[in-house]
Amino acid sequence: MTEEATLYGVIRTTEDLGRLARAHRKQRHLTLETVSGLGNLSPRFLSEFERGKETAEIGKVLKALRTLGLEVSVQPRAGVAPTPARQTTKEIVL
Repeated sequence: MTEEATLYGVIRTTEDLGRLARAHRKQRHLTLETVSGLGNLSPRFLSEFERGKETAEIGKVLKALRTLGLEVSVQPRAGVAPTPARQTTKEIVL
């Protein structure tokens, strides 16, 4: 993935997400320190996230993505039929 051609799309690993976030940040000529200040996140966390740290806190990851102007969208994988939402009912006994 180059700075000039950030590829947005399917993310399958933490490394994919970190690589995309880093390319997006660099494309916008933002430093880790700038994003850190804007999002109130440590440069160390951002660096680890961009390197694909699997144990990065999801709340901080989402905050970093928002700070970069990115959002997450979840959908069924191609070729996998979604299962209907399970409905639960409570029986009231009087």
